[in-house]
Amino acid sequence: MTGGLANLPRALELTLEGHPDTVTMTAGVAKNLWLKHANKAALIIQAASFTPDDRVSELLSRPIDAVRMGADALAVAIPVRGPSEGKYLKWLSDSVRESHEYEMPIVAHIYPRDYTEGVKIVFTPEEIAWAVRCGIETGVDVIKVGYPGDAAAFKQIVDSCPAPIVIAGGPKEPTFRDALVNTQSAMKAGARGAVVGRNVWGSENPKSASAAYHAVIHEGLSPDEALKKAKL
Repeated sequence: MTGGLANLPRALELTLEGHPDTVTMTAGVAKNLWLKHANKAALIIQAASFTPDDRVSELLSRPIDAVRMGADALAVAIPVRGPSEGKYLKWLSDSVRESHEYEMPIVAHIYPRDYTEGVKIVFTPEEIAWAVRCGIETGVDVIKVGYPGDAAAFKQIVDSCPAPIVIAGGPKEPTFRDALVNTQSAMKAGARGAVVGRNVWGSENPKSASAAYHAVIHEGLSPDEALKKAKL
């Protein structure tokens, strides 16, 4: 294995050099790697592990586990739609209820599924709206969903949601600029930020990729300006 997350310590170091606001990781990774980086960014513990077809479906951490790690929030990733939707919504509801004792925010990563041909994650405006509604109904503090590619539709979704929405980094785009374009479009439509995975740690230069996202999200730079500033 080479690149990406093959070397977790190095991937984390390079990502943090781009000054992200938060870093999301499992409790096991945080236990082994986070101490030397504490206070460089907010720590969010990812509680869930699933595959769209439910071959893997486990809730690995609870709010108390995030508290013990000194984390700032707990993330719970779930798929919705399909026969197992109720179980995943219970994951969220249980996490929200348990979090109240510790005042631990819950960040929901919600992915709608389509069963037309097999099972896959989809990003249509209608399904993203359903994912957001699931986050609202379960009472989470922040909702992460995929960007549907339709700025007007996404703005309607954001405007109707009482909780902050951030977009998912999604699968790797054809170009890194494409990923920044989507982020800028989502921010203009009301997103509060982006939770980015492989488009940062999967890039050839995670530090510069992280810095480019920072420039678009916090400085309002255009994708081309952000690429230039990050020297990409």
